[in-house]
Amino acid sequence: MQIPSSPIRPLLANLLLRGLAAVDASTAVFQAISRNGDELRIGRRRYHLHRYKRVVVVGAGKATASMAQAIEQRLGPLLDHGLVVVKYGHDLPTKRIVVAQAGHPVPNQSGQQAAAKLCAITSELGRHDLLIVLLSGGASSLLPCPIPGITLADKQRTTRELLRCGASIQEVNTVRKHLSRIKGGRLAEVTKASVVTLILSDVLDDDLSAIASGPTVADPTTYKDAKAVLKCYRIWRAIPQRVRRHLDRGCQGLVSETPKPGSSVFRRVYHYIIGNNGTAVTAVAQAAREIGLRTFVHTPALTGEAREAGKRFGVLAKQIARSGKPLHRPCCVVAGGETTVTVTGKGKGGRAQEFAAAAALEISGLARTWVVAIGTDGTDGPTDAAGAVVDGDTVALAQRCSIDLKDALKHHDIYPALKKLHQLIITGPTGTNVNDLYLLLLL
Repeated sequence: MQIPSSPIRPLLANLLLRGLAAVDASTAVFQAISRNGDELRIGRRRYHLHRYKRVVVVGAGKATASMAQAIEQRLGPLLDHGLVVVKYGHDLPTKRIVVAQAGHPVPNQSGQQAAAKLCAITSELGRHDLLIVLLSGGASSLLPCPIPGITLADKQRTTRELLRCGASIQEVNTVRKHLSRIKGGRLAEVTKASVVTLILSDVLDDDLSAIASGPTVADPTTYKDAKAVLKCYRIWRAIPQRVRRHLDRGCQGLVSETPKPGSSVFRRVYHYIIGNNGTAVTAVAQAAREIGLRTFVHTPALTGEAREAGKRFGVLAKQIARSGKPLHRPCCVVAGGETTVTVTGKGKGGRAQEFAAAAALEISGLARTWVVAIGTDGTDGPTDAAGAVVDGDTVALAQRCSIDLKDALKHHDIYPALKKLHQLIITGPTGTNVNDLYLLLLL
């Protein structure tokens, strides 16, 4: 982990590593699963493996290579085979489960090919087989499997528009589910096997239907909901005509809906969340208390435009510095969340970096004050940074370096600015993905 030179560098490394360790994907799987002979325990469920002809693993997400390694160790020779799909650079060595790599956040041909293989594996399983599905954040992009009549290029263009418009992940996935042969419960629909899904959640309220676009979960959303999202964010005319035509046909009842709550398909499906954002936040807060910091967990989780959320975090810092409310120095405020960025122009950055830069503008001049924002997967937007750490001197430093932070924020081009200021945090792939962490430190 590369953290900028700072008086809080050792402290910050301790806090972040504790948070990431708490949601390590491999550890989470080991804690969720145990095996005694041929009896497999997952959560409160028991699976007697001698009753199954085959045990097969499929999945997708940035952290599923780590999850696959843990599953292999737990099951040993009882595991038949499997396939998981990860973002480029997030692969790990495995023995029985193939790890394919694909594009994220915009789907690509490698992802489409892997999704087709995953569908083929799943659909050929019978009622005497056990299918274990591994899901973590990023799976929606990594498993593009467009319905007939929609091309990969159509999905790519639609995804780009959705990612730039400021829509929430639930809204983005509402659209994705109605363009896919996998998402919105359709993966469960194509197999006769018993299904157990292990989930490392990257959705703040752990909505099973939204995580990874819910491939094994009943979908409460409709074609009308998907169309409404595109209309709301004014990108209906920007998406391909074939996508509009398909959604219109769906609204008219001319194509089948995703399987809904109450469908018999889901009687043989079990879901188990093995880690989430709250787990990471709790671990960071505990670590902060252990080193003697007065600690406050900010609720609810942070959402909305990144720059606005960062500004509010900065305002909170000023309130603490001036009034000692809600707590006195030395203190730490810990928050989780997932903000959004409505992108205009062609700048380079990410939501954590925009959050930190907006906070820096608010805390300018405050002594012994730092704001930290990172993506737990180690990737913030299309950059090599996980996030950034800023302090009360960041704005003054930027001025000395002839860097206009306000202008960089305005044009969504904050990465070059923070890189020149040496305030980026670099972690590389972390082996997990549970949204973002935000810290406010006043020492």
